[in-house]
Parts: sequence; C-alpha cells; structure tokens
Amino acid sequence: MDFDPAPLFALSLLPYLLFLRWLKRSEALPELALWGFRLTLLFVLMTIGAAVLALRCCNAELVAVDVLHGGAEAFLTLANAVLVIGLLRSDTSRMNNS
Repeated sequence: MDFDPAPLFALSLLPYLLFLRWLKRSEALPELALWGFRLTLLFVLMTIGAAVLALRCCNAELVAVDVLHGGAEAFLTLANAVLVIGLLRSDTSRMNNS
C-alpha cells in the first residue's frame, strides 16, 4: 500500500500559520524570536524548491545532492539562530507567569 504524505504536509501548514498568528497577537515573544518562527516557513519553501530542483536537474532525491541539501538546511540554521537570539534578547520583566 503506497501512501502519499503530501496532502498531510500541506494540511500541517494551516496549524502552523494559526500558531504564528496567535504568537503575533499574544505578544508572548519578542519580534526577533517571532521572525525565527517565520523563517522556518522559508526553510520549508527552500527545501521544497531544492527537492524539485534535485529531481529535475540531477535525477536524484534531495538527500543525494549535497549542495542543494546543505543549502536548504542552511535556512533552518538561520531560522534557529534568529529564534535563539530573539529569545536571549527578550525582556524577562514583561513575562506573565500566570
């Protein structure tokens, strides 16, 4: 039985977009940390693009083309770095622990 996970992947974007909207409205995180979460979407888009490019140009999966795979993963590293820097710069005095 072959199962195509692509529709589930597309559906998973909706909860993530709702999560980003909630984060923005709640002001629970500093703006830079919020950008880290937003950049995760850029990582997803870059990974999809790199996978299509690897399939079309190299006739291989993304994991087999190191340059494209590494380039896509660089966006995840960027997103994580921005998120961590944003959290480290956060003002803990405005935190609500209730």
